[in-house]
Amino acid sequence: MHLISVGLAEIDITPDYPIRLSGYGVRREETTQVETRLRAKAMAIGEEKPALLLTMENCGVTGTFTERVAAKIGEASGIARERIVLCYSHTHTAPCLTGAAPMLFSSDIPPAHQAHIDQYTSEMEDKLVEVGLSALSKRNPGQLSFTQGHVGFAVNRRRQIGPVDHALPMLQVHDSAGKLRAVWVSYACHCTTLASEDNFICGDWAGYAQEAIEKEFPGALSFVTIGSAANANPYPRAGLAYAMQHGEDLAYEVSRLVDGSAQPISGPPDCLLSHINLPFETLPTRDEWATLARNNSPIGHHARKWLERMENGQSVPEYERYPIQTWFFADDLVMVFLASEVVSDFTCRLRRLYDPNRLWVGAYANAFPGYIPSRRIWREGGYEGGDATVYFGMPNRYVEDVEDRILKEIQTIVPAEFLRE
Repeated sequence: MHLISVGLAEIDITPDYPIRLSGYGVRREETTQVETRLRAKAMAIGEEKPALLLTMENCGVTGTFTERVAAKIGEASGIARERIVLCYSHTHTAPCLTGAAPMLFSSDIPPAHQAHIDQYTSEMEDKLVEVGLSALSKRNPGQLSFTQGHVGFAVNRRRQIGPVDHALPMLQVHDSAGKLRAVWVSYACHCTTLASEDNFICGDWAGYAQEAIEKEFPGALSFVTIGSAANANPYPRAGLAYAMQHGEDLAYEVSRLVDGSAQPISGPPDCLLSHINLPFETLPTRDEWATLARNNSPIGHHARKWLERMENGQSVPEYERYPIQTWFFADDLVMVFLASEVVSDFTCRLRRLYDPNRLWVGAYANAFPGYIPSRRIWREGGYEGGDATVYFGMPNRYVEDVEDRILKEIQTIVPAEFLRE
């Protein structure tokens, strides 16, 4: 038996004041209606050099937000930045955060709305620090194990027979006596069971899954993070009944896996964090932006905002600083954390490169710099291939080879022991 110190904590992050929700640009009214409470959670793994998982039910966080949270936790606990990962569920029925998808609404946000968004963002920063430090303070000896299952409600939203990832990797935490303390699962599907007309706070299928798992296993805490889901939607949708159904389907698979065999994890993870620059395509000239600005459309709003920024002396960036993080538990398991909306092609390619039985591919982590297309999807174009750029406030879509750039960097921070034989 390999005993590893594990600490767990959760905190309510549901606002008690009106706030605008993220996810859908056509939904612009604040709401006070709450369908499910939102939570942030933390899992600390290891004693001398712990790794810290933070999760939150939200659509997306900026890189600067994550860095502030990590810096405060590091200052209070001594944990190095590369040992902290922040994952968000990408639910489309959670409050906006300052700077995340800043042009989502294709119009300026009223000052009163922005004040509530700023207030909530500040509160979230404090609560994530609080829950992270709480997990660190509650560490006790435990046992970790890994297994994988399958859930089938994700579908490719670009092409009915297109690639989709149905794997459900799961990390289990038991105490030294064998009682289940926590499960952490990842599934590659958008939290978009609810639609733009649903103007209420809800964790969507991921939130309902956590509730169902914790009901099935009283006293255990559940963590749900998201894989490479940029081109995958839940099916069927839309509506609360479907969100509950998908959550229960995932919880049923978790229940089956808990009763089965799992691979013991022999120690806490080593952690690496890298950043690469993802270049944008050739930037529009000022004249080209002036022409686009005449459009009464999201493209026009995007152009007007960039002209406004330039007039205020802001330079136009030529690239996005993109974080890539890995946790590897000896040669038992490697977790890859990619930022933002990564398409399923990345997971397919990583599974060809690394042993799929010891690989966990996560996305929607640490930052929210738009859609990250594969070369195939970049060439096809469409929403995930570049059209969504205007909502994230980037000056242009990424260059064609971002997939290759990211995969090349991943190989520098994943040990060779995980390569396919």
